[in-house]
Amino acid sequence: MEGLRDEDKKKIMEEIHYFFKEEHNLDLGYIGQEDVYNFFMETIGDYVYNAALDDARKFYKRQWENAESDFYALYKDN
Repeated sequence: MEGLRDEDKKKIMEEIHYFFKEEHNLDLGYIGQEDVYNFFMETIGDYVYNAALDDARKFYKRQWENAESDFYALYKDN
């Protein structure tokens, strides 16, 4: 799986640092943050990606159904 943009990864690693500091009183350094980041990307990344694709497919299916009904509404009575 392709990684996130550098600025997104940085923000996530800041959140990881904050979470471990506040919830577990652990002050993770950069390597620890990156280890947690990599663990979750490798462990759940594909699941999240696939769930996003499923959500997009549902969205576009609804959009197509709406467009199709709008199309038929344009027919004129003979």
